[in-house]
Amino acid sequence: MNDDQARQQLAAMLSQAGATVSPFGPNSRYHATPLATTLDDDGNPVRYLRRRFLPDPDALVQVGEHEVEPTDRLDLVAAAVFSDPELSWRICDANLCLDPDELTARPGRRLRITLPPGLPGGGS
Repeated sequence: MNDDQARQQLAAMLSQAGATVSPFGPNSRYHATPLATTLDDDGNPVRYLRRRFLPDPDALVQVGEHEVEPTDRLDLVAAAVFSDPELSWRICDANLCLDPDELTARPGRRLRITLPPGLPGGGS
């Protein structure tokens, strides 16, 4: 059983007991996004993610910058600055961007690197 399967199994067991556990890992942009339930046409419960709103980039504490190189990809930038390529979404949030490719399309662009929201000094 891999980590995702174990996390999903644990989330299912805790959910049955009434506890709320994110089915997403701690590095996921959706980890803190609330889950909701609706009923399908047959009355079966269907779980879904509520909308995730982007944080205000000005409320995030900037800890660095990255100047885009011609060969950069956002996952490689995230690997370099956060030691985790899956945290590329944090660079998108810090630069108020919905399209990750847009951030590395122009060499020379300076990308904000910030603390995540929820950390002391990291915004709300």
